[in-house]
Amino acid sequence: MANDFPFDHFLKIGNKSNISTDLAPLTNQSAPGNDIMNSSSFEQEELNNINNEVLTHLKAILPEIKFKTYFEHNLELKSIDEGKITFEVKTSFIKKSVDQYKDEICLSLRNVLGSDYEVVIESKDLTGPVNTKNQAPKSINEIKFTLDLTPTKEDQIAKVQSQYIDHIAPNQTGISIDRQKTFDNFIVGPNNNMAQAVSKAVAETPGKNGKYPSLYIHSNSGLGKTHLLHAVANEIFEKHPSLTVCLTTARDFMDEMISLMKVNKINEFVKKYTEKIDVLMIDDIHELKNKEGTQDQFFHVFNEMYHKGKQLIFTSDKRPNEITGIPERIKSRFQGGLVVDIQIPDLETRIAILRRKMEDIDLYVNEEILTLIASRIKTNIRELEGSLVRLKAVSELMNVEIEINLVREQLKLTNSEPEKEITIELITKAAAQYYRIPVPDLKSKGRSQDITKARHVAMYLCRKIANAKLQDIADYFGGRDHTSVMHAVDAISTKVKNDSQLSLDINTIESNL
Repeated sequence: MANDFPFDHFLKIGNKSNISTDLAPLTNQSAPGNDIMNSSSFEQEELNNINNEVLTHLKAILPEIKFKTYFEHNLELKSIDEGKITFEVKTSFIKKSVDQYKDEICLSLRNVLGSDYEVVIESKDLTGPVNTKNQAPKSINEIKFTLDLTPTKEDQIAKVQSQYIDHIAPNQTGISIDRQKTFDNFIVGPNNNMAQAVSKAVAETPGKNGKYPSLYIHSNSGLGKTHLLHAVANEIFEKHPSLTVCLTTARDFMDEMISLMKVNKINEFVKKYTEKIDVLMIDDIHELKNKEGTQDQFFHVFNEMYHKGKQLIFTSDKRPNEITGIPERIKSRFQGGLVVDIQIPDLETRIAILRRKMEDIDLYVNEEILTLIASRIKTNIRELEGSLVRLKAVSELMNVEIEINLVREQLKLTNSEPEKEITIELITKAAAQYYRIPVPDLKSKGRSQDITKARHVAMYLCRKIANAKLQDIADYFGGRDHTSVMHAVDAISTKVKNDSQLSLDINTIESNL
């Protein structure tokens, strides 16, 4: 055992001045049964304290959703023997999931106890107390046992949750190109058409010969930034096979640099990016904040690649000027290229995303369910698609039909507030408030550019969101002819495909609704 093992943290020793004397005989590894880490040396309270310390450390290094599902209230320290620590979980299915994180558990134990141990994970449904008191030994012919492999309801629920988690929180380290993420299956809407268009343009003509040698895409998590990176990579592989593409995360970029610095090979790190790579894409670039050493190398790599006419693409959950802990010289490099954002998708786009996901996973649910899901899950595409992954797993594992009550229960929609009715009047007020134009002006005969634009947007949204009849819209807006409404809707529908500001206006008004 290491001399710096924090015995006093876990063992109940009254007089700390006697620690070295009391423990001296126990540190002799040659004395059988005297190992300080034998479980007999620990009371249950002490095992619980160690277990809590390990869980605290795991919580800090694992994705939150995976920690809560597999570890919190599941992982229980049972024994500490010489060189081996045994944990127990509730079911065999959870055991399979926890087994995948043994490296993280070992790291946590090293952090808590100061030494390395063999980690054993057992499950309560495969192990249990056996009462052998007053039992005579049995012959081999007398021994009988049964093994019930039928999954319990708890196993089924855990498996459903596991499939959902793998979709919502995939492993972000060691990223590789996903051949399934292409431009063809990226759903385009007013919220992301600009980001999709410029990404497509970059893939067509990357680097100095293209329009956007440096591209920065930002949005909240789960709105499609990473999908676009994979789509660009796949398109370049197809159209420019001679180019070398590197798709990585900011964290992996930093880890690679640190590992090469430790062996004095930092020059190889810089050479790899500046000489061997033609297209560099870094996901979640904001994670370089406060990493000064990595920032210095990144700054050098960025400058070299940019001056050599290579393609650079970055994604983040913030605008360049909103990232704290990154120097202005790097922010200015980001802002010197094209900066585009992705907004929250509107209802129509969310339903289209669900339809595409149904095709991908071979699932059918009716339009009522699609509309319910799309109307309640608004801000995260990954979560939106994950709802269908969960429903498919529930249907298959529990052999139940997907109907509206099941959807409400499984997606926790039962206690949600009912959706307010979206009317022509409500939409017009939202548009008027956004454009700072009084509602009476929108309903008037006024033809100024500002009034006309706001009026046409309101008409477009009345048709799109409320599915109002053309004549009803015309009547509300001052008794116009229905053909004027049709013209306004068609004009906005065409213009929104290429006008990013108009797309943002419409998306913001709809979000406000």
